[in-house]
Amino acid sequence: MIMEDDYVFVEPEPQPPAPPPLPKTHDFIHKALPPSPPDTPPHSPSAQARELTWLLDSLQTTLLSLKHGLEECYALIAPIEAGSTLVLSTPRAELVKGHVARVGARLLKGTIHTKLRTTAPVTLSINPAHPIHLAPLVTLNTLLTEADNLASLCLSEGTRKSQTDDSAAAVFLSSQLRLLAQHIDEASAILKGPPANPSNQNNGDKSTQSPSAATSASRPGTATTTDTNTALTTTTTNIVGSDWTQWSAASNSFTPPLSRALSFHVTIQDACLVLYLRALEPADAPVNLGIKLALAIGTARRLEHDEAEKIFTYKHNEVDPSFMPPTTGKTGSSQGQGESAYPMRGIRNLAGAGAGIGDQGGDSSEIEKVYVREKVRVESADPSLLSMSTKLTALSNTLSLARRNLAAVMGVEFEE
Repeated sequence: MIMEDDYVFVEPEPQPPAPPPLPKTHDFIHKALPPSPPDTPPHSPSAQARELTWLLDSLQTTLLSLKHGLEECYALIAPIEAGSTLVLSTPRAELVKGHVARVGARLLKGTIHTKLRTTAPVTLSINPAHPIHLAPLVTLNTLLTEADNLASLCLSEGTRKSQTDDSAAAVFLSSQLRLLAQHIDEASAILKGPPANPSNQNNGDKSTQSPSAATSASRPGTATTTDTNTALTTTTTNIVGSDWTQWSAASNSFTPPLSRALSFHVTIQDACLVLYLRALEPADAPVNLGIKLALAIGTARRLEHDEAEKIFTYKHNEVDPSFMPPTTGKTGSSQGQGESAYPMRGIRNLAGAGAGIGDQGGDSSEIEKVYVREKVRVESADPSLLSMSTKLTALSNTLSLARRNLAAVMGVEFEE
């Protein structure tokens, strides 16, 4: 501080230097990312060999699981003593009412009461001495047996070949697993059965008449009374499956024997037991003038269904057509008992599914031209078949994944 005359001068204190200004966000320079490393080189042959060896070892566990699953499926249709008791009854109607007992691939016993509108009421009792063989289940039994043998072959031969040459073992397993997949797909196709159209499921609880039916009087034999609740549902002209013309149950499978005017056909559809009852009329039956006049003036009406007004070549069987007893040829070779004459529905024998009637010559069957006067469909869910269908789907998915992985390691294209 300096004093001069009347003034006082004060010297300022020294200030610390100001900090440098912070950089602003827009002052940063965006730098490009460093270049990516070069592509990973392909696996060496030694790495591929180790991967194939590891996959073949893991496939043994998968194959063992598949074998156990196939054995469980086989046990579901094994002919055990108790069997499965299934109810056969039309909903909201009393056209069909009864039950059957399925033991393996046979309907061993059962009683069914029918009250069809075009025939007299009748009670059908299955003859235990001549059971009804379900031809699709006989074929399914054969497929499951072959599939189980293939799984066992893959387990044994795959292990033996992998001890000497992994490449040879992979090629062998690839071909055998593809064949195994075909067997499982065929088994699933048999359980699924022919495609079902909901409009074709005539249970007698609906009443509809097609416009052409009122004007056409060419089929007098299909007439009934004018009650609106007595007509079956009108359906499309697409006929779901024609196996009934050849594979209907034999007359000696019932007590008393089945009438020639009634077709009793049991099949498998959507893993359910499905019964088709058809009232038949010879195609050359004489025309009833009174009924024809009643149809023309509208006092009577015919039952409408998807097989009406069509002529079928029907094979009336005195013995069971789906089960061929053992026979011995000239060479001494015998046909295995229980072998089904029913055509394969799967991949390998599609041509056989369209075999014509009369292929089995020398039997006691009679062929005739018939009309279907009335048709009733009855469905009964089978818990064993439903469980088997689910198991086969799971086995198919597991097998498809194993085949896909094996094809990827082998460097080949996967074929469905």
